[in-house]
Amino acid sequence: MPNLEHPAYPAADLLHLESLVPCRESQVSMLLSIFGERQQFSFPSIFIYGHTSSGKTYVMQTLLTTLQLPHVFVNCVEYFTSRLLLEEILIQLQSSSSDTEQTCPVHCDTLNDFVRLFKQAVASRELQDQTLYIVLDRAEQLREMEANILPAFLRLQELTDTNVTVVLLSEIVWELFRPNAGCFEPFTMYFPDYSIGHLQKILSQNHPPEYSADFYSAYINILLGVFYMVCRDLKELRHLAALNFAKYCEPVVRGEANERDTRKLWKNIEPHLKKAMQTVYLREISSSQWELLQHDGGEPGQLKGLSAHTHVELPYYSKFLLIAAYLASYNPVRTDKRFFLKHHGKIRKTNFMKKHEKTSNHLLGPKPFPLDRLLAILYSIVDNRVAPTANIFSQITSLVTLQLLSMVGQNDQLDGPRYKCTVSLDFIRAIAR
Repeated sequence: MPNLEHPAYPAADLLHLESLVPCRESQVSMLLSIFGERQQFSFPSIFIYGHTSSGKTYVMQTLLTTLQLPHVFVNCVEYFTSRLLLEEILIQLQSSSSDTEQTCPVHCDTLNDFVRLFKQAVASRELQDQTLYIVLDRAEQLREMEANILPAFLRLQELTDTNVTVVLLSEIVWELFRPNAGCFEPFTMYFPDYSIGHLQKILSQNHPPEYSADFYSAYINILLGVFYMVCRDLKELRHLAALNFAKYCEPVVRGEANERDTRKLWKNIEPHLKKAMQTVYLREISSSQWELLQHDGGEPGQLKGLSAHTHVELPYYSKFLLIAAYLASYNPVRTDKRFFLKHHGKIRKTNFMKKHEKTSNHLLGPKPFPLDRLLAILYSIVDNRVAPTANIFSQITSLVTLQLLSMVGQNDQLDGPRYKCTVSLDFIRAIAR
């Protein structure tokens, strides 16, 4: 029995829509109830929010396209100013008009111009007898525009006196949108994250035709068992599934195992999935490089990536500055004499020091340090004598710009600037080699 039912739309279209939006039937059913029939006035504005890759954009695009509802779809990141956004809405309305052969240039400087031109565009398309939907994706960008843009979109139906519904898609909650002066409250709707069962069902639909559905479903189950705790992004998981499936099939292709021999298949794919864990979200290497690496049986560190620590190139003294900053961040001030002076004399280890040195400083995180301490450690670890020239200070600024160091507090402190080292121990070991 189909989950989607609505008297205003053909049953075949609803059945096709249900097959396109798996695990989102309840949200689509709710939207259809809000939309109503084509000629009915819908809610003036709808606010849909949820985490990234929860299906908000895909569901809205699929719903409006499958049911052939008149709509305008605009990404607010691409059209980042109010003028670009308003003009793009008018251009899409004009280009989809059946009686307009060529799109004319649109100039819209103010909100009043938009309301006037919008009413003309709706009249030219003869949309007075059905609802027009304006979908604004990444709607959080509206907060960076003029103060009247968001309230105007929320009550655009009232301003234009037309049958229009504005749908806002965002990853943040409505409370972070609401202006201080108040505005028309939209109908809010939440898209929850996909559960592991939903991800299993969605990813299993993409099985290759040369293999059975059960075989690919078992592979997806193994993939989610490894990656679900660290990655729940559907797009990323789909990319990982396509990238590693060839390696999973190798024993079957060579004739060493059949499709039901899950133990052999798991032992073959396990080391490669562990390597793939290092590239989740980072994209340190391309897909073609990763496939070549799997074929050769190498390590990810052998290929140069965007953030591979072993391939970071820094000037000579910047490397020593970074090492000195790491030592200053993770070593207590009282140990400087012991570590960096040759004739420091006898240092008593009191009970206080023994008690507090049991906890690793790496677990506590980096501590801020002043500039003079950084330079003092630098002078002690560099073999030759270093003069405190402008070149040294400019390299410190460059390390802050590269986010290898971070400045703590204000720049105009009386006791000078303070810094923190933000890189890991593995990074410092690679630099120190």
